[in-house]
Amino acid sequence: MPLTRSLSMTSLSGLPLWDEEDLPVDDLLLFEVAWEVTNKVGGIYTVIQTKAKITVDEWGENLFMMGPYYEHNFNTQVEQCEPPNPAIKKAMGALIDNGCLVYFGRWLIEGSPYVILFDTGSAAWNLDRWKGDLWDTCGIGLPAHDREANDSLLFGSMVAWFFKELGDSPNVLAHFHEWQVGAGLILCRSRKIPLATIFTTHATLLGRYICAGNVDFYNNLDKFNIDQEAGERQIYHRYCLERAAVHCAHVFTTVSQITAVEANHMLHRKPDVVTPNGLNIKKFSAMHEFQNLHSTNKGQIQEFIRGHFYGHLDFNLEKTLFFFIAGRYEFSNKGVDIFLESLSRLNYLLRVWNDVTVVVFFIMPAKTNNFNVETLKGQAVRKQLWDTAHTVKDKFGKRLYEALLKGDIPDMNTILDRDDFTIMKRAIYATQRHTLPPVTTHNMLDDTSDPILANVRRIGLFNARTDRVKVLFHPEFLSSTSPLLPMDYEEFVRGCHLGVFPSYYEPWGYTPGECTVMGIPSVTTNLSGFGCFMEEHVSDPTAYGIYIVDRRFRSADDSCNQLTQFMFGFCQQSRRQRIIQRNRTERLSDLLDWRYLGRFYMHARSLALRRAFPDKFKMEPLAPPQGFRYPRPGSVPPSPSASVHSTPHHSDEEDDEEPYDEDKEAERDRQNIKAPFTLGATFSSPETKKVNSAITFMAMSNL
Repeated sequence: MPLTRSLSMTSLSGLPLWDEEDLPVDDLLLFEVAWEVTNKVGGIYTVIQTKAKITVDEWGENLFMMGPYYEHNFNTQVEQCEPPNPAIKKAMGALIDNGCLVYFGRWLIEGSPYVILFDTGSAAWNLDRWKGDLWDTCGIGLPAHDREANDSLLFGSMVAWFFKELGDSPNVLAHFHEWQVGAGLILCRSRKIPLATIFTTHATLLGRYICAGNVDFYNNLDKFNIDQEAGERQIYHRYCLERAAVHCAHVFTTVSQITAVEANHMLHRKPDVVTPNGLNIKKFSAMHEFQNLHSTNKGQIQEFIRGHFYGHLDFNLEKTLFFFIAGRYEFSNKGVDIFLESLSRLNYLLRVWNDVTVVVFFIMPAKTNNFNVETLKGQAVRKQLWDTAHTVKDKFGKRLYEALLKGDIPDMNTILDRDDFTIMKRAIYATQRHTLPPVTTHNMLDDTSDPILANVRRIGLFNARTDRVKVLFHPEFLSSTSPLLPMDYEEFVRGCHLGVFPSYYEPWGYTPGECTVMGIPSVTTNLSGFGCFMEEHVSDPTAYGIYIVDRRFRSADDSCNQLTQFMFGFCQQSRRQRIIQRNRTERLSDLLDWRYLGRFYMHARSLALRRAFPDKFKMEPLAPPQGFRYPRPGSVPPSPSASVHSTPHHSDEEDDEEPYDEDKEAERDRQNIKAPFTLGATFSSPETKKVNSAITFMAMSNL
């Protein structure tokens, strides 16, 4: 069947075209193998799901995704159908005839790719025999108590069996994601099954475990005894599966430059290609409406704030900024520790030099038993006040209307009667509270040892009236059906001003990427894949609303100071400056589109076919795809220090602003795209001596 290749990049304005690596055969099948196909357990699910559309556009009916079968997932996400390819049908039949159940259908996501799902439970009776085969093949033994590893072997053995039954009639290219499916790749290569293989590690298994233990990971990469570290954490067998898969693959890829450095030390193989993670930008596209969406959703968040801080609402919501951090609850890996310390220092700076208030949301799932009663009461009080205000407003409006009809100017002191004043006074008394607004919106099961709450107590951010930084810990994912904050995650992000993700261990980082495509500035680090990618592609990331904290070449305290300076500088911006910056941020969306980043996968596939079938695929080897670099925006002054006011000012001050035409600037940026550059120097924003000395003082006082 001929391949239907898409001219994907021609529709992306401003991004350069590249040479298509056309494959010279028609009978080529691509299989993407991942534990997260139809099975949402981690970030790889987002990668597989969002990339499906561009891969289907490229491969058409020749793409098949392979994953584990779970009844609920299959019933809710897959439309069952018959395999259109005779070879696929024959291979499935061979497994089914031997008692191993295999299911086929279309995954109901954009692109509707074919999926082949293997029921590992139906093949569990083969586990001991297949463990013996794995040991005889490569000397890797799996303990009986590790159910995840055992399931991965069952799945991998079924995948290898499938490829063996497929035969060599079609040319097969198999792309394996992460260690859970590594056994399938190992068995395919050991049995000399004719197929080209790619293995992608999205984060090394051992790297995750080591970083979770608060170890200085990146400065000691060359000093770790890898086997000892894996053994002490009782994951040596998993590590062996991952490392064997890496070395068996024809092509090895990772998702970022920082993960490539990690993989070189942890797995002892340098990646052949870096395949950055992208997004389906069409899903988030709002054209010129993203500014209006920000305003609308910000209003919803403000309503929640009015209820949560009732009785303590002595700050101006029009001069209040919303920051947030979201993701898995990994206190150190996600940089929550450095974020909280920076908020303490930011609170001091805002109390001394600015009248802006910052409300910070921590959206991280933790163990809770219910909503906080005080938080629910706050929303009830807000609703009661709203109803009271509307009741009085309707009565006032009716009397005013009747007076005007008679040609009278009513006496404002008598237009409301005693009952109206009584109702309003009762509503005001209902807002009185003798406690501080709660830090957490839920009742935590382990309040005393929770890392976020313990550090909030240490730095003393209790939402007092004098605090200019308010903290809100929402320990579950957002939902539009919540009685507390009825917003989906995307709506919430659009309503915030800044996403802060100062991660220490983040192989890629979808959260700042999602902020970017929605036009919301964000903070990331040069230890995250996203941060490295932006440093490589954007000459002045800060001007585009991408603040990159240096956590690789600075001490923790210096990184904390830099994060504080970024946030304080953001608080100094006027409303118009923030609007301009959001325009620039949203303009980087094309960089993160799979229509652009999909070419790195195309290159990896072409390379794998040339290595696996050198006689059939004799294409000239092309150089790896090269990126490009956005120049500094034309409206930014030559000196970065001139891009913000040297003294604090009100957030709505708009005097003496630089002239700005967004369309002209966007066109100027597209016409001045520069050649890619080598990663090396990290961005460091200049700050005033006053602010720097204040931050140093705060750092010393917290020691």
